[in-house]
Amino acid sequence: MAETGVRKQRAAQTEAELKAAAIRVFARVGYLNAKITDITAEAGRATGSFYQHFTSKEKLLEALMADLLAEGDAGALLDGHSDDFSDPAAIRWHIEQYWAVYRRHRTVIEALRQAAIVDPQFDEAQQEMSKPDIVHLSRHMAKAAPSSGDPAVLASIFTLLVSTFAATWIDRLPDDEAIETLTRFVYGGING
Repeated sequence: MAETGVRKQRAAQTEAELKAAAIRVFARVGYLNAKITDITAEAGRATGSFYQHFTSKEKLLEALMADLLAEGDAGALLDGHSDDFSDPAAIRWHIEQYWAVYRRHRTVIEALRQAAIVDPQFDEAQQEMSKPDIVHLSRHMAKAAPSSGDPAVLASIFTLLVSTFAATWIDRLPDDEAIETLTRFVYGGING
């Protein structure tokens, strides 16, 4: 019984090391240029160990996305979360959370973007994994702007706007200025 626990612990450690190594490799050469052998070498593991945890580089990236989404879900439980998008403080809170996640995980977010561009199936899988977040934001939109259009469309616009803005401005504007600018813009767009 104890041996099973040790094996599971080692497997979890190897998986975590492969994920961390992948992020370092993606940061250096980009997702599209990264090879599985680059990732395993970075982790100090045999190439075969990769396939004990992931069937492909895309599956590794999906696992990294799942980790990112889980962190976002945990963030939704933090103090300050409000679904009242008629209140600029609620919008600001959501933007601040996204900004912080983007800052911590920009390498993974950029890898997701690169993978989606070249692989339509991966893009579909990524959209499917993101559906709960769109549903969550859709509820916020429906509450704030019931006559402004389809809440799912508004949630998609919000997500694309915030992510594109972050990709463009995260290192070019101070965080507070960027978050405040985006909050005012989104608030005006939702609430007229």
